[in-house]
Amino acid sequence: MNTEFRKIALVGRQTDARVAEPMRTLANYLTKAGIEVAAAETLAVDLPVKRVAEESLCDTADLVIAIGGDGTMLYASRLARESGVPILGVNRGRLGFLADITPDEMIASVEQVLAGDFLKDTRLLLKAQLTTASGDEVLEYGLNDVVVQRRGGGGMVDFSTSVAGQYVNTHSGDGLICATPTGSTAYALSCGGPILEPQLDAVALVPICPHTLTDRPIVIPASQAIDIVLLEREDTRAEITVDGGHIGTLRPGDTLRVAAARQRITLLHPPGHDFYGILRSKLFWGRDSRKRGNEAPDS
Repeated sequence: MNTEFRKIALVGRQTDARVAEPMRTLANYLTKAGIEVAAAETLAVDLPVKRVAEESLCDTADLVIAIGGDGTMLYASRLARESGVPILGVNRGRLGFLADITPDEMIASVEQVLAGDFLKDTRLLLKAQLTTASGDEVLEYGLNDVVVQRRGGGGMVDFSTSVAGQYVNTHSGDGLICATPTGSTAYALSCGGPILEPQLDAVALVPICPHTLTDRPIVIPASQAIDIVLLEREDTRAEITVDGGHIGTLRPGDTLRVAAARQRITLLHPPGHDFYGILRSKLFWGRDSRKRGNEAPDS
């Protein structure tokens, strides 16, 4: 097969048994097509492919194919961040915002991509840097969001935000979400944040259960760094998560800086990919959700 993708890495979550069958089907198809295929040593699926350490899976690959859901795509983005290798997503069930190929369409869509018939989609990546009062630093990257949220069942947290060095607001509530356009359809959406078109170079700051109802979401350019500082309260602290993974605790005297990363994540889609069509499907736009089954017919 004449293709620019001669080495392909297969990625899946080993805890999800539903990925096994489509992954075996795809691995057999690719190897028969003369493609060199690799998978992580930790992947608990019996495949006729080369096994490599998870951290080096994307080092020599030309393409990553992630089979699972959008969570698997986030996992694949972490593996591919440094190498910049593009990612193609196959959803194990329902249509996803990131993994937009269904199992039934998998082979036909992969054939199109291997033949060079695909759409390239570059996504913003966030860099979260926690600097503690003692000078220690924690660094993590996220495709979806960086979240600061109150810890445990205590009261509200008070924190201030600055953008590009300019004071924005002092917030009281359960926390704050810094969401990329990719993450704007995730946690941020459930907290009343706006949907950002994926090609926008912007970040949405979305309060979580704000004490003041005038504390509304705001969208800022991705070129501007966000600084978050927790204010003094008795035993106050907040947890920091990046794409759902815990990276540390924010305490008074610490600073969390969220900024656009140097790297971007490249997604590939088969021809006909339609972001607005996915929104219609996932959010039931244009459908009448009212139950009509119990209505009496017109006389």
